[in-house]
Amino acid sequence: MSTRTALIVGASRTLGLGLATEYTRRGWDVIGTVRGGGRTGLHELAEASGGSVTVESLDMTKPDRITALRDRLAERTLDLLFVNAAITRGDIPIGDVPEEMFTEVMVTNALSPMRVVESFRSLVAPTGTIGVMSSTQGSVGLNTNGGQDVYRASKSALNQLMRGYAARHTDAAHTLLLICPGHVRTELGGPDAPLSIDQSVPGVVDTIDRHSGEPGLRFLNHQGRPVPW
Repeated sequence: MSTRTALIVGASRTLGLGLATEYTRRGWDVIGTVRGGGRTGLHELAEASGGSVTVESLDMTKPDRITALRDRLAERTLDLLFVNAAITRGDIPIGDVPEEMFTEVMVTNALSPMRVVESFRSLVAPTGTIGVMSSTQGSVGLNTNGGQDVYRASKSALNQLMRGYAARHTDAAHTLLLICPGHVRTELGGPDAPLSIDQSVPGVVDTIDRHSGEPGLRFLNHQGRPVPW
């Protein structure tokens, strides 16, 4: 069997780096993207990988950068495309959120991942997987406590856009996944979150692998359980 290839967008640190590390451990070739020009944990992983990890530069909020990376990888076939990158700008009530901040979060967390998906879908193997990191905070049904208004809205928008994408591409056999990694100790999750990256990531990868080859869209958590829309 040939080595499988994953493109992980947003792999410089935390969950993205955890995903790159786990797929490397499982014998995959990994192409990971970083946003800036500095040295990251992904560069260290690549140096230690014996050639199985490649580092690419991508600011996915810039459409021309997406196109440039798509062109650089035009001859590659991806078994997995996974978009991890996202930002938060704090827990601010929606009435106090500046328009510029709202736009930045929505473009980064909802519009840009979908631009990546649309651009790279033709590189994904016919029975490959397209995944995007979502969150239970994007669930309308689970929003009983409020808070993190803009981040929640951006993830809800991402979920809706993925549903629209799935509806437009019913002829494709791709597995489509929105994944919630659980409440993880990251910049987004905070220092008091119950899960470490090492506790979350293997479950995320297991969930992705478990549904490989199953067409259609699913919204699942890191334990493979459905998340209410």
